[in-house]
Amino acid sequence: MRKGLILLLILVSLVAFMALKVKTDQILREKMPGSSILYIPSGKSLKYATFGFSSLAADLIYLWAIQYYSDYTIPERYKHLDHVFSVIAELDHRYLDPYQIGALVAIYEAGDVEAAYEILDRGLEKNPEQWIFPFQAAHYAQMIAKDYKRAQEYYQKTMDIEGSPAIAKRLYANAAYELADYETAWATWKDIYENTEDERIRRIASNHLYRVKAATDLKALREAVEKYRSASGRNPVELSQLVRSGLLPSLPQDLDGKDYLYDPQTGKVKVPTIPWKR
Repeated sequence: MRKGLILLLILVSLVAFMALKVKTDQILREKMPGSSILYIPSGKSLKYATFGFSSLAADLIYLWAIQYYSDYTIPERYKHLDHVFSVIAELDHRYLDPYQIGALVAIYEAGDVEAAYEILDRGLEKNPEQWIFPFQAAHYAQMIAKDYKRAQEYYQKTMDIEGSPAIAKRLYANAAYELADYETAWATWKDIYENTEDERIRRIASNHLYRVKAATDLKALREAVEKYRSASGRNPVELSQLVRSGLLPSLPQDLDGKDYLYDPQTGKVKVPTIPWKR
């Protein structure tokens, strides 16, 4: 009987809440900026006010949030985005969808990558066994923000969680390559190549190893050509002159044992093979 009365009280409160929301939506925003959003107290306060039904409250606020952030007539709707999703997390920290959807809204709608990181970091803090949160953050860092250092850090966090997908290690290696951290990229791709039983993955790893070695070799060759040009005023006729002049100990070859291609007219050096066509 007591539980029924409490539930009835909650339902009446929610109806009143929605009625007030409808009323505030009728107020012209030009007259009262921000009237489109009601004040939402902290999740900790709401948790006490829900009389043990915090998960239900989290569901209702989440459903409201989806509608609210889908209303493109509200120009200031992203102002309290992090607060709204932090309230949901406080009410039910095991409710996983809002972390991901909140981050999606932050990155693709609000264009706020930092807010997306904060929401996903909160998800990981409250659910340390969920690899999806650092993995999603790494994706945003690598593909949208082009922040490869941060992506690498998030992929490392992903790999540290039991059950994380194998692709996280490959993406970690790719982030290292984009950072020109060729030593880490080489070691990671080599480990993948040597330990996978999937021939397709081994082939992918081999192509990336080719790319990493080529990047390292071409960097050394181009620097040597530039030094030769600065000293003699012209490009070397052939790359072997770099060795004879002491600028290189020996001429590197690509991963397949082929010589790099050199144009003495332009001084440009390039790979003899496209990695993905080997």
